[in-house]
Amino acid sequence: MPEQIRQINRPRRQWPAFDPWSVGAVAIAFVVLLPILAVLWFALNPTEPIWVHLWSTTLPRYLSNTIVLMCAVGAMAACVGTGAAWLVTMYEFAGRRWLQWALLMPLAVPAYVGAYALVDFFEYAGPVQTGLRGIFGWQTSQHYWFPAIRTRGAAVVVLSAALYPYVYILARAAFREMSGAGFEVARALGAGPFARFWRVGLPLARPAIAAGVAVVMMETVNDFGTVDYFAVQTLTTGIFSVWLQGGNLGGAAQLAVCVLTIVVVLVTLEKLSRRKSRVFSGARSARPVTRTQLTGVQAMMATAICLIPVLIGFVLPVTVLGSHAIDAGEWAAPDLHLAIIRTVVVAGLAAILTVLGGVFMVYGVRLSGRRLPTLAMPVTAIGYAAPGAVLALGILVPLASFDNWFADGILALTGYDPGLLLTGTATALVLAYVVRFFAIAQGTADAALGRVSPSLPMAARSLGRTAGGTLKAVHLPLVRASVGSALLLVFVDAVKELPATLLLRPFNFDTLATRVHAKASLENIAEAAPAALMITLIGLAAVAFLARANR
Repeated sequence: MPEQIRQINRPRRQWPAFDPWSVGAVAIAFVVLLPILAVLWFALNPTEPIWVHLWSTTLPRYLSNTIVLMCAVGAMAACVGTGAAWLVTMYEFAGRRWLQWALLMPLAVPAYVGAYALVDFFEYAGPVQTGLRGIFGWQTSQHYWFPAIRTRGAAVVVLSAALYPYVYILARAAFREMSGAGFEVARALGAGPFARFWRVGLPLARPAIAAGVAVVMMETVNDFGTVDYFAVQTLTTGIFSVWLQGGNLGGAAQLAVCVLTIVVVLVTLEKLSRRKSRVFSGARSARPVTRTQLTGVQAMMATAICLIPVLIGFVLPVTVLGSHAIDAGEWAAPDLHLAIIRTVVVAGLAAILTVLGGVFMVYGVRLSGRRLPTLAMPVTAIGYAAPGAVLALGILVPLASFDNWFADGILALTGYDPGLLLTGTATALVLAYVVRFFAIAQGTADAALGRVSPSLPMAARSLGRTAGGTLKAVHLPLVRASVGSALLLVFVDAVKELPATLLLRPFNFDTLATRVHAKASLENIAEAAPAALMITLIGLAAVAFLARANR
């Protein structure tokens, strides 16, 4: 009898209540991480052992070219971006007001578009060499020396000109937030202009500069169009060669793991390099920096230093492409109009899904506070670090397997063959964009929602609002500008993305990026120019919005 009483009084096991926000956050994290996990699985279980062959033939060349490009582009972008940010923040000179915004314009031009324009401008039949032959009476290239254009060095210049704004944006923000008192003390102690930069400004801005350089180096690893056009064999081009030309999925996955390893090491080193760095601001509002007026030669040099990156990264590509596009019959081509529509629809859908997923995950993690979603959220940022070719590898094969299994099942049950519903449409492409740029939406949403006072949603909940109702009525109106900024940035990045688009687009499905690549690969710059200019115009809209937000 006592045993029966104990069984009756024993408390029942309490199962945790179902929380749709936590479950949704975990599901989003799983979707974002699935391509990376798939790549690791393919690399550890190759169908054909090719690693030894790669190591003895092409892998050392892939690795050396990738590392040299990363280091060279990172160093050049750091110098250009940091130097320009310091000049426009600390000094007053002719053209400073418009140059501080013009320095953002190269973000609108994809690196591969800059590569096509540079080669067209400086090649043997281009205007530079043609003009030199006309001036000096040279007949052939044997009569004069001109540097080779399609080289690794030219690729470094093009990538640096396209990517330095990532460093410039963060460095300029860091310099603007510094107190002018520190620089005044340094000047009183006898520090000259360079000493104030090297000993005061640079150490304080180092975390922001390091973050910008890390993004530049990751984008360099992701690049395919530029290095392919300049015939520089990197790990990304190796993935295309081994997978598409060699037909070896395992070997391509192993190269993809090499890329991921480099990215992880890069991010880890960037964090370790500043783990002991601590920068604090005083409780009182900091005194703004007083810009020093430059005159004479110094002002001219400052203007030239800030103008050169804009000329190389924006003016040259737009001028060259514009000259080709004026009389191009490509404007009337139906395929171009179809590519514009497809680009806008696919990139727009991806941007909407990415931002919705980012807001849902961040809000769900903040709302539930459970351990698993909290741990999963920062890991989802790895998608942005993973190159498009790596994500395409991890998305295409699993989706193709599911597509074939599903189609075979429907055919067996109904006798109707639905075809490939995921890989045969733009679904896989949209998924790749979502995974690739999810970190942008998630980071923006996290920062924006963190600025909302906790008392506001608490008041809404006390008045009977549900969690979803609070998000709609309180949070979204307050973070609308940040969400709109993330939406535009993801849209523009999706428009410019080339490696993932080349690998995942359905048959006979061209976007603006793939159309530019296809035409330029055939040395047909005139027909590539209209599509390239459309990409640039879309990018300019994002740059204008970004400049307005950073005033």
